[in-house]
Amino acid sequence: MALGAEEMGELRDELIRARARGVRVTMYEGKRLEYANDAEMAAAIADLEARIRRASAPRPGAVRFSSSKGL
Repeated sequence: MALGAEEMGELRDELIRARARGVRVTMYEGKRLEYANDAEMAAAIADLEARIRRASAPRPGAVRFSSSKGL
């Protein structure tokens, strides 16, 4: 299941709120996620932010190639 940038942003915000409260256990779609430590939560937040940037980056419209025999 691919998540959109909007949904990933909501997940990131929820994770940031949980981290700020000092909670290491979160629930997502009925699944319990437990993080071992703060560094693991920070890594999850950083991963979500990177995915959001990639999902919201504009796609190139066209790719143009140019070649020559060097003569």
